[in-house]
Amino acid sequence: MIDALLNFDFMRYSLLSGILIGFIAPLIGAFIVVRRLSLIADALSHVTLGGISFGMYVITLLPALTFINPMWFGILFAVIGALLIEKLRTSYSNYQEIAIPIIMSTGIALSAIFISLAEGFNQEIVGLLFGSISAVTISDLITILIVVVIVLFFILTFYKELFVLSFDEEYSKVIGIPKWIQFVFIVIVAMVISASMRVVGILLVSALITLPVAITMRLTKGFKQLIIWSIIIGEISVIGGLILAFYINISPGGVIVVLLVLLLMLTMLYQKLSTYKHKGADTDEN
Repeated sequence: MIDALLNFDFMRYSLLSGILIGFIAPLIGAFIVVRRLSLIADALSHVTLGGISFGMYVITLLPALTFINPMWFGILFAVIGALLIEKLRTSYSNYQEIAIPIIMSTGIALSAIFISLAEGFNQEIVGLLFGSISAVTISDLITILIVVVIVLFFILTFYKELFVLSFDEEYSKVIGIPKWIQFVFIVIVAMVISASMRVVGILLVSALITLPVAITMRLTKGFKQLIIWSIIIGEISVIGGLILAFYINISPGGVIVVLLVLLLMLTMLYQKLSTYKHKGADTDEN
C-alpha cells in the first residue's frame, strides 16, 4: 500500500479524497438524520448521476469541452434537484416526504436517458455507481477540496441556526431564522453527495452519510458528540475500505458500506450485552 501511494498518483488522489469525504459526509449527515431527511441523499445521488451522464453526453457531442469535469454537471443537477425538493416540500406541506420520490424518479429517468445516449463510457459509469480507486483524478480532488471548504465555512458560520432547524423547524420560523439558510443547506447537501460519488459511488453514497450517524446515535447523547464520533467512524470506514479494496481489487464503495454495517451490528450487539449485564446485576442485587 505504501509503495502504491509513493508510485501512483491515483492512489494518493483516492486516499486524500477519501479522507476529505470521510469528514464531510458524516458531518452533513448528522444534520440530515436529525431532520429525518435521510432519503434525500438517495434522491440527490440519482439526480447527480443524471447530471454526470448528461455531461458525458455533451462531451461526446462537443469534444472541445473535454476539459470540463462531468462532476460539475453532476453538482449543477444536484443543486437544482435540491432546490426542487425544498420547493415541493413547501408546496406539499402536509405530505412533504412526497418530494423525495418525485425527484428521485426524475433523476433515475434522466440517468437512463443520458447513459443510453452517451456511448463509450460504460466503464466510467460502473465506477460512478460503485466507486473506483483508479477513477479519482487531480481535478476531482480539487473539486472535493473546494466543496470541503464551502461546507466547513457554512456550518461554522451558521451552526446555531442549523442546530435549531434540525431539531425544530417550526420554532426556527418563530424566532426568525432566514429561510435562505435552509435552502443553502440543501444545496450544500447536494454538493457533498456529488463530491462523494467518485470514491463511494452513486448507489452507496447515502450510506456514508447516514450509517456513521446511525452507529453513533446508539453510543452518544449530545449533538456535538454525535458529529465528532460520526466523523471518526466515517474516516475509519473510508480509509479501511480503500485499503481493503486496493488489496482485493474491487470497488471501494461496497467495502466501505459493509464495514459500516459490520460496525453497526457490533454496536447493537454491544448494547444488547450491556443491557443483559445490567439486568443480571439488578437481579443479583434483588
